[in-house]
Amino acid sequence: MRFQDNDTIIALSSGALPAGIAVIRFSGLRTRHLLESFCGSVPEPRYAAFRSIRNRNGLLLDQGLALFFPGPHSFTGEDSGEFHVHGSRAVVASLLAEMASIAGCRLAEAGEFSRRAFENGKLDLLEIEGLADLLASETEMQRRQAIAQAEGGATRLYASWREKLVHCRAMIEAELDFADEDDIPGSVSQRIWPELRDLLVLLRRAVAGEKQGEIIRDGYHVVIAGAPNAGKSSLMNGLAGREVAIVTHYAGTTRDILQVDLDLEGYVVRLYDTAGIRSTDEVVEKEGIRRALIKVQEADLVLYLHDMTSDHDELDLPASVPVIKIGTKCDLGSRKDLTGFERSICTTDQTDLDWLKHRILESIRSRFEFGEGIVPSRLRHVEQLKTAAEFVEASLVEDLGLEVRADFLRSASDALERLIGRVDTETLLGKIFSEFCVGK
Repeated sequence: MRFQDNDTIIALSSGALPAGIAVIRFSGLRTRHLLESFCGSVPEPRYAAFRSIRNRNGLLLDQGLALFFPGPHSFTGEDSGEFHVHGSRAVVASLLAEMASIAGCRLAEAGEFSRRAFENGKLDLLEIEGLADLLASETEMQRRQAIAQAEGGATRLYASWREKLVHCRAMIEAELDFADEDDIPGSVSQRIWPELRDLLVLLRRAVAGEKQGEIIRDGYHVVIAGAPNAGKSSLMNGLAGREVAIVTHYAGTTRDILQVDLDLEGYVVRLYDTAGIRSTDEVVEKEGIRRALIKVQEADLVLYLHDMTSDHDELDLPASVPVIKIGTKCDLGSRKDLTGFERSICTTDQTDLDWLKHRILESIRSRFEFGEGIVPSRLRHVEQLKTAAEFVEASLVEDLGLEVRADFLRSASDALERLIGRVDTETLLGKIFSEFCVGK
Protein backbone atom coordinates (compact mmCIF):
# COMPACT_ATOMS: atom_id res chain seq x y z
CA MET A 1 0.00 0.00 0.00
CA ARG A 2 1.09 3.56 -0.70
CA PHE A 3 -0.59 5.27 2.22
CA GLN A 4 2.38 7.46 3.14
CA ASP A 5 2.63 9.67 0.00
CA ASN A 6 1.21 13.14 -0.55
CA ASP A 7 -0.78 12.41 -3.72
CA THR A 8 -4.28 13.74 -4.07
CA ILE A 9 -6.48 10.64 -3.98
CA ILE A 10 -9.65 10.13 -6.01
CA ALA A 11 -12.41 7.51 -5.79
CA LEU A 12 -16.02 6.72 -6.55
CA SER A 13 -17.58 6.88 -3.08
CA SER A 14 -21.20 6.05 -3.91
CA GLY A 15 -22.76 2.70 -4.74
CA ALA A 16 -22.51 0.35 -7.67
CA LEU A 17 -23.13 1.67 -11.15
CA PRO A 18 -25.34 2.43 -12.96
CA ALA A 19 -27.14 4.66 -10.48
CA GLY A 20 -29.10 7.90 -10.40
CA ILE A 21 -26.19 9.82 -8.88
CA ALA A 22 -22.49 9.01 -8.53
CA VAL A 23 -20.31 10.78 -5.95
CA ILE A 24 -16.64 11.15 -6.79
CA ARG A 25 -14.56 12.17 -3.80
CA PHE A 26 -11.03 13.57 -3.83
CA SER A 27 -8.67 14.76 -1.10
CA GLY A 28 -5.18 16.23 -0.95
CA LEU A 29 -2.97 19.13 -1.95
CA ARG A 30 -4.32 19.40 -5.51
CA THR A 31 -8.00 19.52 -4.56
CA ARG A 32 -8.36 23.20 -5.51
CA HIS A 33 -6.55 22.57 -8.78
CA LEU A 34 -8.94 19.74 -9.67
CA LEU A 35 -11.98 21.93 -8.97
CA GLU A 36 -10.60 24.79 -11.03
CA SER A 37 -9.57 22.48 -13.89
CA PHE A 38 -12.86 20.62 -14.21
CA CYS A 39 -15.51 23.18 -13.26
CA GLY A 40 -13.76 26.55 -13.74
CA SER A 41 -13.52 27.74 -10.12
CA VAL A 42 -13.54 26.61 -6.52
CA PRO A 43 -17.08 26.68 -5.05
CA GLU A 44 -17.81 28.43 -1.77
CA PRO A 45 -16.80 26.06 1.06
CA ARG A 46 -19.50 23.52 2.04
CA TYR A 47 -22.02 24.85 -0.51
CA ALA A 48 -23.09 22.77 -3.51
CA ALA A 49 -22.63 24.59 -6.82
CA PHE A 50 -24.18 23.43 -10.11
CA ARG A 51 -21.42 23.34 -12.70
CA SER A 52 -20.54 22.03 -16.13
CA ILE A 53 -17.73 19.55 -15.66
CA ARG A 54 -15.23 19.59 -18.53
CA ASN A 55 -11.91 17.90 -19.24
CA ARG A 56 -8.71 19.82 -19.89
CA ASN A 57 -9.58 20.14 -23.60
CA GLY A 58 -12.90 21.80 -22.77
CA LEU A 59 -14.99 18.77 -23.70
CA LEU A 60 -18.16 18.54 -21.61
CA LEU A 61 -18.14 15.35 -19.51
CA ASP A 62 -21.34 15.98 -17.55
CA GLN A 63 -23.25 18.55 -15.55
CA GLY A 64 -23.60 18.17 -11.81
CA LEU A 65 -22.74 19.49 -8.37
CA ALA A 66 -19.31 20.48 -7.11
CA LEU A 67 -18.43 20.84 -3.42
CA PHE A 68 -15.33 22.02 -1.59
CA PHE A 69 -14.38 21.19 2.03
CA PRO A 70 -11.25 23.11 3.08
CA GLY A 71 -8.95 21.47 5.60
CA PRO A 72 -8.70 20.99 8.48
CA HIS A 73 -12.52 21.09 8.63
CA SER A 74 -13.09 18.07 6.41
CA PHE A 75 -13.40 14.31 6.88
CA THR A 76 -9.73 13.70 6.10
CA GLY A 77 -8.43 16.89 7.72
CA GLU A 78 -7.04 18.13 4.38
CA ASP A 79 -8.62 19.97 1.44
CA SER A 80 -11.31 17.73 -0.03
CA GLY A 81 -13.88 17.95 -2.78
CA GLU A 82 -16.72 16.09 -4.43
CA PHE A 83 -18.36 15.89 -7.84
CA HIS A 84 -21.97 14.66 -7.91
CA VAL A 85 -22.61 13.47 -11.47
CA HIS A 86 -24.97 11.12 -13.26
CA GLY A 87 -24.31 7.52 -12.28
CA SER A 88 -23.41 6.29 -15.75
CA ARG A 89 -20.50 3.90 -16.09
CA ALA A 90 -19.20 5.90 -19.04
CA VAL A 91 -19.42 9.25 -17.23
CA VAL A 92 -17.72 7.95 -14.09
CA ALA A 93 -15.00 6.06 -15.96
CA SER A 94 -14.19 9.09 -18.12
CA LEU A 95 -14.11 11.52 -15.18
CA LEU A 96 -11.95 9.25 -13.01
CA ALA A 97 -9.50 8.67 -15.84
CA GLU A 98 -9.21 12.41 -16.58
CA MET A 99 -8.70 13.31 -12.92
CA ALA A 100 -6.14 10.56 -12.28
CA SER A 101 -4.12 11.67 -15.30
CA ILE A 102 -3.24 14.99 -13.63
CA ALA A 103 0.21 15.06 -12.04
CA GLY A 104 0.10 14.41 -8.30
CA CYS A 105 -3.30 12.72 -8.48
CA ARG A 106 -4.17 9.02 -8.43
CA LEU A 107 -6.98 6.61 -7.63
CA ALA A 108 -7.38 5.86 -3.92
CA GLU A 109 -6.84 2.50 -2.31
CA ALA A 110 -9.23 0.79 0.11
CA GLY A 111 -9.63 2.75 3.32
CA GLU A 112 -7.27 5.55 2.29
CA PHE A 113 -9.64 8.43 3.05
CA SER A 114 -10.25 7.02 6.55
CA ARG A 115 -6.52 6.40 6.99
CA ARG A 116 -5.82 10.07 6.31
CA ALA A 117 -8.54 11.06 8.77
CA PHE A 118 -6.79 8.93 11.40
CA GLU A 119 -3.33 10.28 10.60
CA ASN A 120 -4.59 13.87 10.74
CA GLY A 121 -6.24 13.35 14.13
CA LYS A 122 -9.82 13.59 12.90
CA LEU A 123 -10.70 10.09 14.15
CA ASP A 124 -9.05 7.74 16.64
CA LEU A 125 -8.70 4.01 16.13
CA LEU A 126 -11.91 3.11 17.99
CA GLU A 127 -13.89 5.57 15.90
CA ILE A 128 -12.30 4.19 12.71
CA GLU A 129 -13.28 0.64 13.69
CA GLY A 130 -16.78 1.83 14.54
CA LEU A 131 -17.03 3.45 11.11
CA ALA A 132 -15.96 0.18 9.45
CA ASP A 133 -18.61 -1.69 11.46
CA LEU A 134 -21.23 0.93 10.53
CA LEU A 135 -20.52 0.49 6.83
CA ALA A 136 -20.86 -3.29 7.24
CA SER A 137 -23.92 -3.18 9.51
CA GLU A 138 -26.99 -5.10 8.38
CA THR A 139 -29.31 -4.91 11.40
CA GLU A 140 -30.54 -2.25 13.81
CA MET A 141 -28.45 -3.53 16.74
CA GLN A 142 -25.30 -3.59 14.61
CA ARG A 143 -26.05 -0.02 13.53
CA ARG A 144 -26.56 1.13 17.13
CA GLN A 145 -23.36 -0.43 18.39
CA ALA A 146 -21.32 0.81 15.44
CA ILE A 147 -22.60 4.38 15.60
CA ALA A 148 -22.02 4.58 19.37
CA GLN A 149 -18.40 3.67 18.72
CA ALA A 150 -18.00 5.74 15.53
CA GLU A 151 -19.27 8.94 17.17
CA GLY A 152 -16.81 8.62 20.04
CA GLY A 153 -18.84 7.04 22.84
CA ALA A 154 -16.36 4.24 23.43
CA THR A 155 -13.41 6.63 23.21
CA ARG A 156 -14.90 8.94 25.84
CA LEU A 157 -15.58 6.03 28.19
CA TYR A 158 -12.13 4.44 27.93
CA ALA A 159 -10.38 7.83 27.99
CA SER A 160 -12.17 8.69 31.25
CA TRP A 161 -10.87 5.44 32.75
CA ARG A 162 -7.36 6.27 31.59
CA GLU A 163 -7.61 9.76 33.15
CA LYS A 164 -8.61 8.16 36.43
CA LEU A 165 -5.55 5.90 36.27
CA VAL A 166 -3.29 8.87 35.52
CA HIS A 167 -4.78 10.77 38.46
CA CYS A 168 -4.28 7.85 40.84
CA ARG A 169 -0.71 7.36 39.68
CA ALA A 170 -0.03 11.07 40.16
CA MET A 171 -1.31 10.85 43.73
CA ILE A 172 1.08 7.99 44.46
CA GLU A 173 4.03 9.80 42.90
CA ALA A 174 3.17 12.97 44.82
CA GLU A 175 3.46 11.03 48.06
CA LEU A 176 6.75 9.45 46.93
CA ASP A 177 8.35 12.66 45.69
CA PHE A 178 7.01 15.27 48.11
CA ALA A 179 6.38 13.38 51.32
CA ASP A 180 8.42 15.95 53.30
CA GLU A 181 6.61 18.99 51.94
CA ASP A 182 4.16 20.70 54.29
CA ASP A 183 1.46 21.09 51.63
CA ILE A 184 1.46 17.38 50.72
CA PRO A 185 -0.48 15.45 53.39
CA GLY A 186 0.82 12.04 54.44
CA SER A 187 -0.68 8.89 53.00
CA VAL A 188 -2.33 10.87 50.20
CA SER A 189 -2.31 7.69 48.08
CA GLN A 190 -4.76 6.03 50.49
CA ARG A 191 -7.54 8.06 48.92
CA ILE A 192 -7.18 6.37 45.56
CA TRP A 193 -7.53 2.66 46.37
CA PRO A 194 -11.35 2.71 46.69
CA GLU A 195 -11.49 4.51 43.33
CA LEU A 196 -9.30 1.84 41.75
CA ARG A 197 -11.45 -0.95 43.16
CA ASP A 198 -14.49 0.70 41.56
CA LEU A 199 -12.61 1.05 38.28
CA LEU A 200 -11.64 -2.63 38.40
CA VAL A 201 -15.34 -3.52 38.62
CA LEU A 202 -16.03 -1.44 35.51
CA LEU A 203 -13.14 -3.02 33.61
CA ARG A 204 -14.28 -6.53 34.50
CA ARG A 205 -17.82 -5.66 33.49
CA ALA A 206 -16.56 -4.41 30.13
CA VAL A 207 -14.61 -7.64 29.61
CA ALA A 208 -17.74 -9.60 30.50
CA GLY A 209 -19.46 -7.74 27.66
CA GLU A 210 -17.22 -9.54 25.16
CA LYS A 211 -19.96 -12.00 24.26
CA GLN A 212 -22.50 -9.21 23.89
CA GLY A 213 -20.36 -7.42 21.32
CA GLU A 214 -19.68 -10.67 19.51
CA ILE A 215 -23.40 -11.47 19.33
CA ILE A 216 -24.27 -8.04 17.92
CA ARG A 217 -21.40 -7.93 15.44
CA ASP A 218 -21.12 -11.57 14.32
CA GLY A 219 -24.55 -12.97 15.13
CA TYR A 220 -26.16 -15.41 17.59
CA HIS A 221 -25.52 -18.99 16.50
CA VAL A 222 -28.57 -21.26 16.84
CA VAL A 223 -28.22 -24.93 15.87
CA ILE A 224 -31.20 -27.16 15.15
CA ALA A 225 -30.35 -30.69 16.28
CA GLY A 226 -32.15 -33.98 16.68
CA ALA A 227 -32.61 -37.44 15.26
CA PRO A 228 -33.44 -37.99 11.56
CA ASN A 229 -36.95 -36.94 10.56
CA ALA A 230 -37.42 -34.85 13.71
CA GLY A 231 -38.56 -31.89 11.59
CA LYS A 232 -35.29 -29.91 11.60
CA SER A 233 -35.40 -28.87 7.95
CA SER A 234 -39.10 -28.08 8.17
CA LEU A 235 -38.44 -25.83 11.15
CA MET A 236 -35.61 -24.02 9.36
CA ASN A 237 -37.87 -23.38 6.38
CA GLY A 238 -40.63 -22.17 8.68
CA LEU A 239 -38.39 -19.74 10.60
CA ALA A 240 -36.78 -18.47 7.39
CA GLY A 241 -40.12 -18.06 5.66
CA ARG A 242 -38.85 -19.80 2.53
CA GLU A 243 -37.59 -23.19 1.38
CA VAL A 244 -33.96 -23.31 2.40
CA ALA A 245 -33.67 -27.03 3.10
CA ILE A 246 -35.01 -30.07 1.23
CA VAL A 247 -37.77 -31.79 3.16
CA THR A 248 -38.71 -35.45 2.49
CA HIS A 249 -40.06 -38.35 4.52
CA TYR A 250 -36.74 -40.19 4.01
CA ALA A 251 -34.40 -40.25 7.01
CA GLY A 252 -30.97 -38.69 6.54
CA THR A 253 -31.87 -36.22 3.76
CA THR A 254 -29.71 -33.47 5.27
CA ARG A 255 -26.04 -34.46 5.06
CA ASP A 256 -24.18 -31.16 5.36
CA ILE A 257 -24.81 -28.07 7.48
CA LEU A 258 -27.22 -25.51 6.02
CA GLN A 259 -27.26 -21.91 7.21
CA VAL A 260 -29.70 -19.03 6.95
CA ASP A 261 -29.54 -15.63 8.66
CA LEU A 262 -32.57 -14.13 10.41
CA ASP A 263 -33.08 -10.58 11.69
CA LEU A 264 -34.95 -10.79 15.00
CA GLU A 265 -35.64 -7.28 16.27
CA GLY A 266 -32.22 -6.05 15.17
CA TYR A 267 -30.18 -9.08 16.19
CA VAL A 268 -28.55 -11.33 13.60
CA VAL A 269 -29.50 -14.95 14.27
CA ARG A 270 -27.44 -17.46 12.30
CA LEU A 271 -29.61 -20.56 12.07
CA TYR A 272 -28.03 -23.92 11.25
CA ASP A 273 -29.80 -27.07 10.08
CA THR A 274 -27.71 -30.18 10.78
CA ALA A 275 -27.72 -33.84 9.86
CA GLY A 276 -29.94 -36.11 11.91
CA ILE A 277 -27.87 -37.71 14.68
CA ARG A 278 -28.00 -41.50 14.81
CA SER A 279 -25.75 -44.56 14.55
CA THR A 280 -24.87 -45.29 10.92
CA ASP A 281 -22.20 -46.93 8.81
CA GLU A 282 -22.93 -44.83 5.72
CA VAL A 283 -19.76 -42.78 5.09
CA VAL A 284 -21.29 -39.49 3.89
CA GLU A 285 -24.00 -39.44 6.54
CA LYS A 286 -21.43 -40.28 9.21
CA GLU A 287 -19.37 -37.24 8.19
CA GLY A 288 -22.49 -35.07 8.32
CA ILE A 289 -23.20 -36.29 11.85
CA ARG A 290 -19.63 -35.54 12.91
CA ARG A 291 -19.96 -31.99 11.62
CA ALA A 292 -23.34 -31.63 13.32
CA LEU A 293 -21.89 -32.57 16.71
CA ILE A 294 -19.05 -30.05 16.28
CA LYS A 295 -21.55 -27.31 15.37
CA VAL A 296 -23.64 -28.18 18.45
CA GLN A 297 -20.59 -27.68 20.69
CA GLU A 298 -19.90 -24.28 19.10
CA ALA A 299 -23.50 -23.05 19.35
CA ASP A 300 -24.84 -20.20 21.46
CA LEU A 301 -28.17 -22.04 21.61
CA VAL A 302 -29.39 -25.49 20.54
CA LEU A 303 -32.97 -26.16 19.47
CA TYR A 304 -33.29 -29.86 20.26
CA LEU A 305 -36.18 -31.37 18.32
CA HIS A 306 -37.85 -34.67 19.13
CA ASP A 307 -40.49 -36.32 16.98
CA MET A 308 -43.35 -36.85 19.42
CA THR A 309 -44.79 -39.61 17.22
CA SER A 310 -41.62 -41.73 17.37
CA ASP A 311 -39.80 -43.73 20.02
CA HIS A 312 -36.26 -42.47 19.29
CA ASP A 313 -33.99 -42.24 22.32
CA GLU A 314 -33.06 -38.74 23.40
CA LEU A 315 -29.59 -37.43 22.50
CA ASP A 316 -26.83 -36.50 24.93
CA LEU A 317 -26.02 -32.84 24.36
CA PRO A 318 -23.13 -30.81 25.89
CA ALA A 319 -24.08 -29.46 29.30
CA SER A 320 -22.27 -26.18 28.56
CA VAL A 321 -24.63 -25.20 25.71
CA PRO A 322 -28.11 -23.76 26.43
CA VAL A 323 -30.80 -26.04 25.01
CA ILE A 324 -34.49 -25.52 24.25
CA LYS A 325 -36.17 -28.94 24.05
CA ILE A 326 -39.08 -28.97 21.65
CA GLY A 327 -41.46 -31.69 20.61
CA THR A 328 -42.47 -31.73 16.93
CA LYS A 329 -45.30 -33.06 14.79
CA CYS A 330 -47.89 -32.33 17.45
CA ASP A 331 -50.47 -32.15 14.67
CA LEU A 332 -49.96 -35.90 14.12
CA GLY A 333 -50.63 -36.85 17.72
CA SER A 334 -48.15 -37.77 20.44
CA ARG A 335 -46.82 -41.01 21.83
CA LYS A 336 -44.41 -39.26 24.18
CA ASP A 337 -44.69 -37.65 27.58
CA LEU A 338 -43.98 -33.89 27.29
CA THR A 339 -42.12 -33.81 30.60
CA GLY A 340 -38.81 -32.00 30.06
CA PHE A 341 -39.96 -30.36 26.82
CA GLU A 342 -40.86 -26.67 26.75
CA ARG A 343 -43.52 -27.11 24.13
CA SER A 344 -44.78 -29.36 21.39
CA ILE A 345 -45.10 -27.54 18.06
CA CYS A 346 -46.08 -27.88 14.45
CA THR A 347 -43.33 -26.46 12.23
CA THR A 348 -45.88 -25.04 9.80
CA ASP A 349 -48.00 -23.28 12.43
CA GLN A 350 -47.23 -19.55 12.53
CA THR A 351 -48.26 -19.23 16.19
CA ASP A 352 -45.74 -21.92 17.15
CA LEU A 353 -43.04 -20.28 15.01
CA ASP A 354 -43.70 -16.88 16.61
CA TRP A 355 -43.41 -18.47 20.06
CA LEU A 356 -40.05 -19.99 19.12
CA LYS A 357 -38.72 -16.71 17.74
CA HIS A 358 -39.70 -15.06 21.02
CA ARG A 359 -37.86 -17.75 22.98
CA ILE A 360 -34.73 -17.23 20.87
CA LEU A 361 -34.92 -13.49 21.57
CA GLU A 362 -35.28 -14.20 25.30
CA SER A 363 -32.15 -16.33 25.13
CA ILE A 364 -30.22 -13.55 23.38
CA ARG A 365 -31.34 -10.88 25.83
CA SER A 366 -30.41 -13.05 28.79
CA ARG A 367 -26.78 -12.64 27.64
CA PHE A 368 -27.04 -8.86 28.01
CA GLU A 369 -26.61 -8.72 31.75
CA PHE A 370 -25.42 -5.12 31.75
CA GLY A 371 -27.77 -3.71 29.15
CA GLU A 372 -26.91 -2.67 25.62
CA GLY A 373 -24.47 0.19 26.19
CA ILE A 374 -20.84 0.42 25.09
CA VAL A 375 -19.48 -3.11 24.72
CA PRO A 376 -16.18 -4.28 23.21
CA SER A 377 -16.88 -5.26 19.62
CA ARG A 378 -13.54 -6.81 18.68
CA LEU A 379 -11.05 -9.24 20.18
CA ARG A 380 -8.44 -6.46 20.24
CA HIS A 381 -10.65 -4.41 22.55
CA VAL A 382 -11.19 -7.33 24.92
CA GLU A 383 -7.47 -8.12 25.10
CA GLN A 384 -6.52 -4.56 26.04
CA LEU A 385 -9.33 -4.30 28.60
CA LYS A 386 -8.24 -7.60 30.16
CA THR A 387 -4.65 -6.33 30.32
CA ALA A 388 -5.74 -3.09 31.98
CA ALA A 389 -7.88 -5.00 34.50
CA GLU A 390 -4.99 -7.34 35.36
CA PHE A 391 -2.62 -4.45 36.05
CA VAL A 392 -5.21 -2.57 38.13
CA GLU A 393 -5.82 -5.73 40.15
CA ALA A 394 -2.07 -6.15 40.65
CA SER A 395 -1.78 -2.55 41.89
CA LEU A 396 -4.26 -3.28 44.69
CA VAL A 397 -1.92 -5.76 46.41
CA GLU A 398 -1.09 -3.93 49.63
CA ASP A 399 2.18 -5.75 50.36
CA LEU A 400 3.86 -4.18 47.33
CA GLY A 401 5.79 -0.93 47.45
CA LEU A 402 4.19 2.25 46.13
CA GLU A 403 6.74 2.44 43.29
CA VAL A 404 5.70 -0.98 42.02
CA ARG A 405 2.01 -0.22 42.39
CA ALA A 406 2.44 3.05 40.48
CA ASP A 407 4.19 1.16 37.68
CA PHE A 408 1.27 -1.27 37.44
CA LEU A 409 -1.04 1.72 37.00
CA ARG A 410 1.20 3.08 34.24
CA SER A 411 0.94 -0.27 32.43
CA ALA A 412 -2.84 -0.24 32.82
CA SER A 413 -3.13 3.25 31.32
CA ASP A 414 -0.81 2.19 28.46
CA ALA A 415 -3.22 -0.66 27.65
CA LEU A 416 -6.11 1.80 27.41
CA GLU A 417 -4.01 4.09 25.19
CA ARG A 418 -3.37 1.16 22.86
CA LEU A 419 -7.09 0.44 22.87
CA ILE A 420 -7.89 3.98 21.71
CA GLY A 421 -5.01 3.86 19.24
CA ARG A 422 -2.65 6.44 20.63
CA VAL A 423 0.36 4.12 20.88
CA ASP A 424 1.64 0.93 19.21
CA THR A 425 -0.96 0.88 16.42
CA GLU A 426 1.11 0.64 13.26
CA THR A 427 0.84 -3.14 12.94
CA LEU A 428 -2.96 -2.90 13.16
CA LEU A 429 -3.54 -0.21 10.59
CA GLY A 430 -3.07 -2.19 7.38
CA LYS A 431 -5.57 -4.82 8.48
CA ILE A 432 -8.14 -2.36 9.79
CA PHE A 433 -8.16 -0.06 6.77
CA SER A 434 -8.22 -2.97 4.34
CA GLU A 435 -11.74 -3.69 5.63
CA PHE A 436 -13.03 -0.44 4.09
CA CYS A 437 -14.34 -0.09 0.58
CA VAL A 438 -12.51 2.13 -1.89
CA GLY A 439 -13.75 5.69 -1.48
CA LYS A 440 -14.04 5.64 2.30
